[in-house]
Amino acid sequence: MMHIKMSTRWLLLLGLIFTTCLVRAQETIKIGALYPLSGQVAKSGEDTLNAIRLAADIINGNYKGMLLPMASAQGMPNLGGAKIEIIAADHQGSPEIGAAEAERLITQRKTVALIGAFHSSVAAASSQVAERLGVPYISGESEATNLTERGFKNFFRTTPSSKTQAKDFFTFLVDLNKGSSQPIKTIAIVHENTLWGQEFAKSVEGYLGEFKDFKIVLNITYQQGTPDVTSEVQRLIAAKPDVVFHASYDAEAILFARTYKQFNFSPRGVLAIGAAFGSSAFRDALGADANYFLVRDHWSRDLAARSPVVDQVGKLYKTRFGKDMDGTPARAFQAMMVLADAINRAQSTAPDKIRAALAATNLQAKDVILPWAGVKFDESGQNLL
Repeated sequence: MMHIKMSTRWLLLLGLIFTTCLVRAQETIKIGALYPLSGQVAKSGEDTLNAIRLAADIINGNYKGMLLPMASAQGMPNLGGAKIEIIAADHQGSPEIGAAEAERLITQRKTVALIGAFHSSVAAASSQVAERLGVPYISGESEATNLTERGFKNFFRTTPSSKTQAKDFFTFLVDLNKGSSQPIKTIAIVHENTLWGQEFAKSVEGYLGEFKDFKIVLNITYQQGTPDVTSEVQRLIAAKPDVVFHASYDAEAILFARTYKQFNFSPRGVLAIGAAFGSSAFRDALGADANYFLVRDHWSRDLAARSPVVDQVGKLYKTRFGKDMDGTPARAFQAMMVLADAINRAQSTAPDKIRAALAATNLQAKDVILPWAGVKFDESGQNLL
């Protein structure tokens, strides 16, 4: 009789353990996503958030034919198949709101990591909250150089900084000038007045010592959200630069393009550091007038010719959201995949272990959808590859 009672107790205990493990395995891993979902950049913000949602779906689902890490795992293999849950927050382009939302996501929604934030100024404020609370923060698209110069332990960035991209602009011009009878010499900078635009302009000016054949004839700073750029364009016309380097968000990029056309301002080139000029919002608003801007970007459907996974992800995005993937969404997608890989390798949802796994990331070119050599972070949290 005693033997039967003991067996029953053991069975009940084992059943309880099994049930507890099953519940734990089915718990979701909450990731906070901070993006501008209202205001002037809402369309691009939603496009970018959708790319993160797609990445989560690929991680959670079964995509055996997709050539990406974890695409066929159906959740986190090292965490009992736990699924990723994206909890979105609208920061409205405001650093103050972004910081408040970061705190809410961490303390109230119990997110184990944050991703964001499109605007560099918002990434700066919200990642400061994450640093204080000891929670990892990954950014796939916030480019201000100084984001990885603050000595933070929990901030990681997969995309190149504005400093790297400013140098790329000069390198591009040097290549254009080779063998040219009319080399490009003069540059005007046009940038919005938040952290992203300021850091880009600072980076451009910082490279003049290295690229001595070029001269900046005008540096225009404008208020983000301005309703009129007539005076700025008239100053450009008077300065007569060979090319214009542009750092603008959606509404102002569209406004500048229309005002350029209105005043027939046509320099030899307008080189845009991505964001608005490469977005669907820009193309939808301007139609054919969106052509002929030179855009620094990290994503092109043409890459599908040499990378099958680019074609796979691009088609999935278009099927689900009805539009082609752009560079900023593509970078956010990649950041989410990097974060998921780190969480799985950490075998834990403890923020300190996720942070350690992020720091140890070493993905190869074949593991990413962008034309990079892979993802590997330096001590500052900046991707080296």
